[in-house]
Amino acid sequence: MKTPEQIALEKQLNRLTKRFHKACADYQLIADDDHILIGLSGGKDSLLLTELLGRRAQIYKPRFKVTALHVRVKERDYHTDLSYLEPFCAEAKVPLIVRDTEIGELPNTPNTRTTQNPCFLCSWYRRKALFNAAQELGCNKIAFGHHRDDVAQTLLMNLFFQGAFATMPPILQLDKMPLQLIRPLFLIDEADIVTYAAMRGYEKQTKLCPFEHVSSREKVKELLEHIKTLNPEAIDSLFGAMTNIKTDYLPKV
Repeated sequence: MKTPEQIALEKQLNRLTKRFHKACADYQLIADDDHILIGLSGGKDSLLLTELLGRRAQIYKPRFKVTALHVRVKERDYHTDLSYLEPFCAEAKVPLIVRDTEIGELPNTPNTRTTQNPCFLCSWYRRKALFNAAQELGCNKIAFGHHRDDVAQTLLMNLFFQGAFATMPPILQLDKMPLQLIRPLFLIDEADIVTYAAMRGYEKQTKLCPFEHVSSREKVKELLEHIKTLNPEAIDSLFGAMTNIKTDYLPKV
């Protein structure tokens, strides 16, 4: 007989799985013969992504392969203990690859609005390692663990800092290489991931980014949380706005 905790865990997993399947179906994220590379940082989002894609790959249709890649940047001791990641991926039936990369001289402040910004450089080198590994392994897609809150935050960041009404799409074809970027957690709320991670017992990363709580994204995240106290359905409104732009509101020039 299942315990109340097991029942609650299954219910939460079913909730996440339904949103995951909806995103995959609505945006056609997965197809037969895909080989998907997961960017596995070891945070709650990428752990859930690995678990859900591993489960989905065991279903007969569509038939696809999945591999996880964990990238370690020499200059940033920002990683997850491999003694946790390896059995986690084995349980999910997802092969795990680990790559090390280094940047060289790295600025010590995240406030510089240039390409020398350490957050930009760290992200760029991690993605470069992902792209290189994807091509070496014959992968045609790379999966990221961005969720609904990330999408809304990116929309606000582009509005405030770039003057553009744009955000990260659920699927993106790269121009310079035969790769698509997909975001299967696109329709999942971060709060639901936090709840599941606690119930499932996900281990936290052993070393966190030193700029994790001082970046522009973190400030926008705090702003969005405040907005949600004014309107709990604020993210729903932002998602709706992305598909309902009224040009008649624009000023005449």
